[in-house]
Amino acid sequence: MTSQSLQHLFTRIADFVSGDSARGLLMIVSGLVAFVWANSPWAFAYVALSDTHLGLGFGEWRVEESLVEWVNDGLMAVFFFVVGLEIKREFLQGQLSSPRDASLAVFAALGGMAVPIACYLVINWGGAGMSGWGVPMATDAAFALSVIALLGSRTPASLKVVLTALAIVDDAIAIMVIAVFYAKGIDPLSLGLSLGVVAAAFVYGRLLGGRSILLLAVFGVVAWFFMLHSGVHATIAGVLMALVTPMGRDDQQEEEGPRGGPLHRLEHGLDPWVAYLILPVFALLNAGVSLTGGGGLFTPVALGVIVGLLLGKPVGVLGLSFLATRLGWASLPEGVGWGSMVGLGLLAGIGFTVSLFISTLAFQGGDLIDQAKLGTLTGSVVAAGLGLTLLLLRARQEGSK
Repeated sequence: MTSQSLQHLFTRIADFVSGDSARGLLMIVSGLVAFVWANSPWAFAYVALSDTHLGLGFGEWRVEESLVEWVNDGLMAVFFFVVGLEIKREFLQGQLSSPRDASLAVFAALGGMAVPIACYLVINWGGAGMSGWGVPMATDAAFALSVIALLGSRTPASLKVVLTALAIVDDAIAIMVIAVFYAKGIDPLSLGLSLGVVAAAFVYGRLLGGRSILLLAVFGVVAWFFMLHSGVHATIAGVLMALVTPMGRDDQQEEEGPRGGPLHRLEHGLDPWVAYLILPVFALLNAGVSLTGGGGLFTPVALGVIVGLLLGKPVGVLGLSFLATRLGWASLPEGVGWGSMVGLGLLAGIGFTVSLFISTLAFQGGDLIDQAKLGTLTGSVVAAGLGLTLLLLRARQEGSK
């Protein structure tokens, strides 16, 4: 093999590793490993690893949790911080900065959340699983974009833009739902202290530019600590810190040189850690659902999640998008037809990360959480396969004309 061939091979590998497909594939592999491990003769080791307790503190300030709790409360706070940075950037200067451009994504996201919730509640009304209504409303942006990336140029770029914007709006609403509906036993003092630290970070960013990443990190850790003890989920501290992180003069003028503003530096600096460490570890410790108990796929909770993701998502996305366009409140981008929107609605049914996360908030252990996770994994995989197949058929049909 010539040096030129080797260089070409290494370039292709680097492009794949840095692309959306590799991120999604890594999460799939992590989730598959967890599922197989949890149903293997070594399942006891998986449970022991998840339940391993770790303590961290300074003086009287101490946090002691199991490994899976550290991941869900700690590492996922970093994930939601990066999500918050992306939401802020998109609304201030990105795809959602123009009301006209954002309208289709907003309506699609609202429909794609309301209808799955309705589907879930119809199946679980009055039962023990009603609190899981938030599980099927989420869309996993990274997973969905990795699936659509497999189609390459056969899918119009405008469809990827709509899916990205939809997922961002979906994430924003999901964060609000987590903060409002899945908070438990509010401690006003801890909540006030956390919000006070966030306010101090806002003042620092507003008046002094917030250029020190280290100082912003200190604000974030302290805000997270108090939020953890407030009854509101600790990840909300990550979102709030993202919203007060300044864009910086460089970002606002789109002069993002080697350094850029604080938001730009943090988003791009943390993104690889989230994609290649935090999300795979989260999948590894949360997707290990045992099939030996809990009732399987034919329980109300699992069925509610599956129906919500596979039926509710595409119906909601397509239905409200169609209504909005008919009323003149939104319009389909160039190159995107209603057939492609059906495929997009199916890809929006890939819940995975956020759905698994909400499952841990809705159900505190027991069979119900396993049912919700099993429904999430099944619905997400089937939605990915159906969405990919439909969009591939549409691309071939368009290419044959």
